Amino acid sequence: MAKVLLQPIGSNLEEFMKPQEWEANARTMEELERAIAAKREEVKAGWGPEYVKRVHAKGKLTTWERLEILKDPGTEILPIGTFVNYGIEFGEGKNKKKSPGAGVVTAFMRIENRYTMVIANDNTVASGAWWPKTPEKIERAQHIARRLRLPVIYLVDCSGLYLPEQSKSFPGPTGAGYIFKMNSLLSASGVPQIAAVFGDCIAGGGYMPIISDRVYMTEQAYMVIAGAALIKGGKSQNITSLTIGGADVHVHISNCADFRGPDDESVIKMIRRDVAMLPTSAAEYYRYGGDASDPAYDTHELKGIFPSDHRMSYDMRQVIARLVDSSLFWEILPGKGEEMITGIAKIGGLYVGIIANNQFLIRHPEHPDQKRPGGILYREGIAKISQFSRTCNDDGIPIIWLQDISGFDIGTEAEKEGLLGYGSNLIYTNSTNTVPMITVLLRKASGAGYYAMSGIAYDPVIQLSTPITRLAVMEGRTLAIGAFRTKLDDNFEIIYTTKEEYEKIKRGMEEVENRITRDMDPVKSASQMDTDEVVFMGELRKYLRAVVEMCYQAIGYRRIKNPRIWAIHDLHTLTEI
Repeated sequence: MAKVLLQPIGSNLEEFMKPQEWEANARTMEELERAIAAKREEVKAGWGPEYVKRVHAKGKLTTWERLEILKDPGTEILPIGTFVNYGIEFGEGKNKKKSPGAGVVTAFMRIENRYTMVIANDNTVASGAWWPKTPEKIERAQHIARRLRLPVIYLVDCSGLYLPEQSKSFPGPTGAGYIFKMNSLLSASGVPQIAAVFGDCIAGGGYMPIISDRVYMTEQAYMVIAGAALIKGGKSQNITSLTIGGADVHVHISNCADFRGPDDESVIKMIRRDVAMLPTSAAEYYRYGGDASDPAYDTHELKGIFPSDHRMSYDMRQVIARLVDSSLFWEILPGKGEEMITGIAKIGGLYVGIIANNQFLIRHPEHPDQKRPGGILYREGIAKISQFSRTCNDDGIPIIWLQDISGFDIGTEAEKEGLLGYGSNLIYTNSTNTVPMITVLLRKASGAGYYAMSGIAYDPVIQLSTPITRLAVMEGRTLAIGAFRTKLDDNFEIIYTTKEEYEKIKRGMEEVENRITRDMDPVKSASQMDTDEVVFMGELRKYLRAVVEMCYQAIGYRRIKNPRIWAIHDLHTLTEI
């Protein structure tokens, strides 16, 4: 019988870092985290206390109040897409408006001991209207739920499209209409969908609940193709939206809704009752009698392990030791492609494959007396992670990619070794894998290396960033040199004839470098939906544990081999040195 023999990994902080070094790094990280935490609170506040009062005056709860009642007691809400549209203003002059979180909350939530995807209009932001990127944010959540077969809960309180910006959210291929296609695809995939309407549900917002398996309405809720104001203008009929499409109509006449409840709290209880009827999580079954356990080293130590200077290296194995259960890890192919770390661990008692960039200098395979930098993909490393990725896919083991990559090797040697071909092999592997993949951008995510290591274009079930993530084709200084190459000599010094010319080129290079550096800000990436969520180092294991459990929650839709018959054993045996 083949056994999975996990070995201890990592060591105490004082064995590999000076205390003052860790403390300096931690202070820098804490400063970044404080800034991001303030932005999170800004988003969560919506349009502020005045709009909270308006919601309460209608006898309704705010969206976040509903979520707190809906989740299991003692569990946490794990938002994704928090910063979508952050820093963007719509309209002109006095009419400028912001849309915190694109006016919708999407989050993983545990309900009746099952993970769910919750999609809830923020009723403090333009009455839950859909802004530019609101549809894309909803669709991303639906897509994740479909990949993982998570029940989807819609908390609808939506006044329809934010009409002044409708041209940016209505017509495109991922515009508002695609939400309803995703509703249909979820239904066709057998993914449970439960919708509750708490207030406005107009036009497109009215279509979203209908395909759900259950549709609830409160006494204040209505669902209409067109609201009373539009009907009054178009047909000169003086009626209310509640009269047109309230619970009386849709529960008892049209059959577009199933049940009604007197208020928000009662309907939320009904949702929880429905979720309790669904199949229980299979995660315990796939723990094979084992238990989840914390890492042997405190996860919060991660905040000081990463150097303040992004050009400096750190020990990736110490990072892994602070993420995996009991700090145990079975490293596969340790003597090959040393710029890459591959292996098996458990998170929350469930098996995962881990692929990570080694940051240290490594041996050159052809010239053992030479060293070359880590954090770069070379031929052996690419082949190693391609094979490991394919093997995990065959065995049904979810893969976590821990990225800190500067890109592929370049130059004469790289081209002669056929890195283009090896890279294409890796990209093909990740493009065709069906096993869930989770991508974490720890620090650098540069160039084609970002793609090759399952960047968001390659459909990981979720991509997480951290406060120090630098997502870009290349660093600002490098890009500035490329942009001004014709103005530089072989040593990258500025070529000039006058002082004015020198200052102009220098200014231009600095502007390019500063702009690229600003663009690499992780909150900006999240605002553009180039990443799903920015998490703190101390939160990383919490998110990974939740998503890994989601990978095992549903059964019957993907292959999960028992560990005795893993192909990983064959790979290890045939390459053991």
